[in-house]
Amino acid sequence: MRLDKFLKLTHLIKRRTVAHEACLEGFILINDKVAKPSTMVRVNDVITLNMYNYYKEVHVLLIPSTNQINKQDLDKYIKILNYRTEKVT
Repeated sequence: MRLDKFLKLTHLIKRRTVAHEACLEGFILINDKVAKPSTMVRVNDVITLNMYNYYKEVHVLLIPSTNQINKQDLDKYIKILNYRTEKVT
């Protein structure tokens, strides 16, 4: 599955266009490498989001086979390894 679609489906980023732009800006890494929006996400990948005011690392457990995921089922698809917010001054 494409990275931008995966980020949207797993609710890591609200809209696919925003996920696409974040990838183009270099805010998204897969296994410590800058990833393009079209990069394929695989099981056991580690996705790092280093955005404007937060840092999040997630481990991919399962690739969604549907076009919608309930927030209650997110723990089947991703595991949050690290999350912190940073104050913007």
